[in-house]
Amino acid sequence: MEPDYVVVNLPTTLRVPKWKGNFRLTHRFAGNLESGDFGYQLSNLFGIDQGAIIGFEYRMGLPKGFEAAAFRTSFDKTIQLYTKWDGIRQKGKVPVAISPVVSIEGVNNFQDQYAMAYGASVSRSVAQRVGVYAQPFFVTNTAANLEPVGHTHDAGASEDSHEHRNTFYVGLGARLRLRKSLYVTGEFVPRVDGYSPNDPAYGFGIESRVGQHVFSLTFTNTFSTTFSQLARGGTPDSLYLGFNLARKFF
Repeated sequence: MEPDYVVVNLPTTLRVPKWKGNFRLTHRFAGNLESGDFGYQLSNLFGIDQGAIIGFEYRMGLPKGFEAAAFRTSFDKTIQLYTKWDGIRQKGKVPVAISPVVSIEGVNNFQDQYAMAYGASVSRSVAQRVGVYAQPFFVTNTAANLEPVGHTHDAGASEDSHEHRNTFYVGLGARLRLRKSLYVTGEFVPRVDGYSPNDPAYGFGIESRVGQHVFSLTFTNTFSTTFSQLARGGTPDSLYLGFNLARKFF
């Protein structure tokens, strides 16, 4: 029920074997599928002609169920480093799997606007057919992108100013297995408290596993792929075509 390490953007509870790895490539094309008629979309190849936000990730399994990951997206040249512990598995009398996550990210190639994320992915699989997820996350400094890169904060400014706001959200996700290696996925990221501009981020897609590869055709209302970017929400009246491509090295 877990062919990949993400639903669309949210993390799953899939474990990486010790000292093994996984590479992930993300594309979010810049053309808005809700803009213009079918002829306009066709002439722009449904947004592909308008460029893409691209991300690369590599994760490695560590001893005792830990894993470490590094992700870089062209969205604000953001680098995200995080670790996940897949220590609680669904089996026997344990009804869910729980994977705590700790992350730090920074824009401008990890030089500015740092944000921490603390949370967990909680999953439940049913009859090897349906997987559901609930993911509470607290993310710091989520309004930092409102200040220009390199901006110096005025020491006399209020502690409630934008660069000091945080966000608490609960990501909700699901995966339905249609055939042996074909799935549909969906996720929704409502903000519960704190800084919450724009609409809640959401995404859905169709996913296929072929050997050690997983390909997902995605549709989202955001270019976001990191924890703090998801906390800032999605763009109103927007839908973007994209894909995730992953390769397991085990």
